[in-house]
Amino acid sequence: MDNRINDIRRTIRALRVSMREAEAIMHEQINRDEDCSFVAQEIIKMRSVMSLLAKERTALGDFEPIVVSSFFIPRRRSARKLAAAPATAVESVFRPRLVARV
Repeated sequence: MDNRINDIRRTIRALRVSMREAEAIMHEQINRDEDCSFVAQEIIKMRSVMSLLAKERTALGDFEPIVVSSFFIPRRRSARKLAAAPATAVESVFRPRLVARV
């Protein structure tokens, strides 16, 4: 029983990281006005799998929180704040790409 709980926890941890990466890719595609339907469908599939795993985990009696290291993905600043504040090395990596719209 404990092996199954550990497998579920490991899978949930990996799914959380994959979902965060997929969401970041989707937001990049949205910012570039690209089609993000494929990535969005994959995120929905991951959420449905996550839901089933969470239900199974609670049915097995595991109620402890699952901690994921490096779960935090820093948010980018808005365009107004970027223009006013000088960019540091970390912020320059995560600044939004500006695209002219017609």
